Amino acid sequence: MTQRWLYAWGLGSVAFGGGSLIVPLYLVSLGGGSVILGILAAVAAFVGVPGALLFGRLADRTGRRRGLVLSMLVLVAAVLAVIPFTTAIWLVIVLNGLLWFAFAAGTPVVTLLVVTDVPENQWSTAIGRLNKYQGIGWAVGLVLGAGWTGLIGVVISQDAVLTSFMFLLSVCGALGLLVGIRYLPPDNVPHSVPSGSRLRRALNRADRFSVRSATFPFTPTRVDFRDLRPSKFSDRFTPLLALYFLAVFVVFAGFAAFFAPLPVFLTDTGFSSDAIFVFYVINSLAAAVFFGAAGRLAAAYSVTRLQVIGLLGRAVALPAVALGGLLLGVSTVGSGVFAGLFVVIGLSWAVIAVTAGTLVTQLAPRVIRGEALGVYAALTAFAGGVGSILGGWLGAMSYLVAFAVAGGLVTGGALIVFEVGRRQAAGSALTSEGPL
Repeated sequence: MTQRWLYAWGLGSVAFGGGSLIVPLYLVSLGGGSVILGILAAVAAFVGVPGALLFGRLADRTGRRRGLVLSMLVLVAAVLAVIPFTTAIWLVIVLNGLLWFAFAAGTPVVTLLVVTDVPENQWSTAIGRLNKYQGIGWAVGLVLGAGWTGLIGVVISQDAVLTSFMFLLSVCGALGLLVGIRYLPPDNVPHSVPSGSRLRRALNRADRFSVRSATFPFTPTRVDFRDLRPSKFSDRFTPLLALYFLAVFVVFAGFAAFFAPLPVFLTDTGFSSDAIFVFYVINSLAAAVFFGAAGRLAAAYSVTRLQVIGLLGRAVALPAVALGGLLLGVSTVGSGVFAGLFVVIGLSWAVIAVTAGTLVTQLAPRVIRGEALGVYAALTAFAGGVGSILGGWLGAMSYLVAFAVAGGLVTGGALIVFEVGRRQAAGSALTSEGPL
């Protein structure tokens, strides 16, 4: 099967990547503050898992993957075309929720589609190729945003820059739709359907990192949701895995408490839209560049200790962003400090992303590893919603307090991960000693 249809999802990812920041900035231009951005991010996080669950199973049962992917591209193009005509804050929040529902719902469908009729020993390669197209598309969307808001903003008003860029992203989504219509395989052709257990193994082997996660870390990761059965999972749930999931919830709530009010904080500090896009690009590129090195470090050293280091580095950087804005503001030195902090935040994400999947796999009993990864993805999305509301509420009072609480949550999560590592090491020592 030809996979030129990947260009369709890549173009859609350009729209998602640019939309991840331009919609919050547009909401700020409408007068939305920290609380509103917290609600915006929370809705985006909460719709993710239901979308992935519903459409993953629907694609599996009906086999209508082409139609589902095309419908998500239609939704993306339509939402980004409608938002510029919308001035009601509540309606922008709803439309943004539809945008991220489309992303979350499309992710498992394109994953199934990319491995359909592909030999099992090539599944990891196929999924990695999909991640590449999606990740590059997301990064291109952010880079386009930086260029568009910087260059076009010289000749037209700031409001016109934001709305025109959303139209540009809508065009990207529409182009993706046209490519999909041309190249997506028809639904009426019989396909070999990959089994859940085999697909999960391929997902574990493949590169599951996407540059999107560096700046939008609470959407569902690329896992197989089709066989997620909570009752089966709870029967084999271990105390150590439960403790690590507690750390995951605390940590991702902290991430969201930082990222949700971040666009309005940067705007209030005095940075222009193009500068804000540049900071997000720096964050994403730092994570992408360091991802391979993080994987090598995880293979050579203790995974839990490495994750603790990554978490503590991010815990320090988050409140430092607020301090930088308070003490330095928009200046040459301030911009340099902000860029350096976003590099640290990006590097830390590479470490966390690599080690988290490994830890879940290590801590979960073999028979529920696939379900454990699904629960991890769902938990990060739920924590992201809770943390977004918390960060938005605290940011309305003080950005320093909001980002300090975010750093404190990440620090607390790091301490829990340290305890997980200690208990894991103690258990391994007892096992190696054997019975007395």
